[in-house]
Amino acid sequence: MRVLLALGGNAMTNPDGRARPEDQIEAAHVAMSAVADLLQHDVDVVITHGNGPQVGNLLVKNELAAAVVPPVPLDWCGAQTQGTLGFVLMNALDAALRKRDIDRPTATIVTRALVASDDAGFTRPTKPIGRFLPREDAEVLISHGEIWEDRGEKGWRRVVASPEPLEVVDAPAVRALVEAGFVVVANGGGGIPVVQDQDGTLRGVEAVIDKDLGAALMARTVAADVLVIATDVPQAVLRYGTPEAEDIGRVQVSQMEAYVAEGHFASGSMGPKVEAACRFVRATGHPSVITDLDSILDAVEGRAGTVVLPD
Repeated sequence: MRVLLALGGNAMTNPDGRARPEDQIEAAHVAMSAVADLLQHDVDVVITHGNGPQVGNLLVKNELAAAVVPPVPLDWCGAQTQGTLGFVLMNALDAALRKRDIDRPTATIVTRALVASDDAGFTRPTKPIGRFLPREDAEVLISHGEIWEDRGEKGWRRVVASPEPLEVVDAPAVRALVEAGFVVVANGGGGIPVVQDQDGTLRGVEAVIDKDLGAALMARTVAADVLVIATDVPQAVLRYGTPEAEDIGRVQVSQMEAYVAEGHFASGSMGPKVEAACRFVRATGHPSVITDLDSILDAVEGRAGTVVLPD
């Protein structure tokens, strides 16, 4: 069995949300212990991850240094966090495998995701990123070509495009390493967004790809049997936060899509995870699971989490 495990960016921070280097390293050891358990049970694993907190840290550095050096573009931020988080995850996984006397090589691929240059998101960017700033600080960044919006009392906030990922550009390299027996970390943060010019040249763009939709695409790309989306709750919930809240266990994809249409899942949290799970099931006929790290082994075997099944 091959599993695509999608780790949220917050899986690389401590429970209080701190993202100091030592916090991220500690969190990586927790996550990779779960991956090693899967490998010990003869489950093949490909890993992808979010990078929101890590890119957020780079954006703060951009803001503080904008009057001195030009800000690092978002595609560079994505590439940097893919490399850094891949390095941290490989070290943690290597350590977990040694404890279990498992001999498996690991690798990280800095991975590009193709998006359409005419994607509607580029016409009117709406994805908020980073922190709120006073107008005078935002104006420095606007002078560098960034788009910021006045959000009232909270201040100004940057907005960017969030285009649809169409293709994992570096899929052949990922598949080759997977077939050679490597545990591969790839397509972090949904992939580094690139567009293709008329002459075939690829270039990075200032955008953010939804990490869950990127994970669903990656899972199809590596022919995963199961997509597991790891989050900080054991399963998705209907009527979340109300006295009528109800955990979702095993559910057919058409029913899950009906729940989406009824507005049960918040767009900034569970919504993209549910959409990604449904996309994967529709495209492949294989199941997808939303759960926490503690439940991953049971989830892969269909005994835990929200298991989305084909109709």
